[in-house]
Amino acid sequence: MQKFEKWQGCGNDFILIDSRADEHIDAAEKIIKLCDRHFGIGADGVIYVLPSKVADVRMRIFNADGSEPEMCGNGIRCFAKFVLGENSGSLKVETGAGVLTVQVENNLVTVDMGEPILVAEKIPVTFDKEKVIAEPLEVDGEVFKITCVSMGNPHCVIFVDDLSKINLEKIGSKFENHKIFPRRTNTEFAEIISRNEMRMRVWERGSGITLACGTGTCATVVAANLNGLTEKSATVHLDGGDLKINWRNDNHIYMTGAAEKVFAGSF
Repeated sequence: MQKFEKWQGCGNDFILIDSRADEHIDAAEKIIKLCDRHFGIGADGVIYVLPSKVADVRMRIFNADGSEPEMCGNGIRCFAKFVLGENSGSLKVETGAGVLTVQVENNLVTVDMGEPILVAEKIPVTFDKEKVIAEPLEVDGEVFKITCVSMGNPHCVIFVDDLSKINLEKIGSKFENHKIFPRRTNTEFAEIISRNEMRMRVWERGSGITLACGTGTCATVVAANLNGLTEKSATVHLDGGDLKINWRNDNHIYMTGAAEKVFAGSF
């Protein structure tokens, strides 16, 4: 039997498995079954806790379709609280996007998400410009102005006047698999409320519509500031809750939000 805990951050939910003893990672087929909401445990992804030679601990995350992204902002908050238990404290976590520092204080978790990547070929996005900021892209017969940012994983951000008019279920996969994104992309649609507040919905690469995306929220605040729409600090309202993002003077993005245990079990 394999023990696990189910955690959620802003409604983005994960199966957490401690594999520090044997470093076991399940096959993609098993991960897909575990994430199935009808016949499995149900989750947006599976996160494994592993030993690290360069940090306190290593995190590997797999999407509901079995693919492995570089990082997950909501996932790392759940990961940190899972590892620390009831304790507050600091944790250095090795991820596919580098070593990140996480600070846990009571129920709130603040993550130093590192520096945003804006160079197109490093995101990656195959656009004939060094940076992609408010550039037109035709998707499903409609032209959208996209801003591309990487937070260790690729994001395509679109600002709209009315978020309720976006059919995310219809358009999300077409962005994710568009030919200009060689590694596919996460896609965020956002509506600006004020200079320090916005509303956002997300289509995650490999998972589809989710209630929140931590890296996507960071990328969206960066994109909003680059487009002159917000300040560098903003509260973002997601389907699953709120995240506070602060793009500080050291060029690092800090994300603060809650994470909570839902239940524990074994399979």
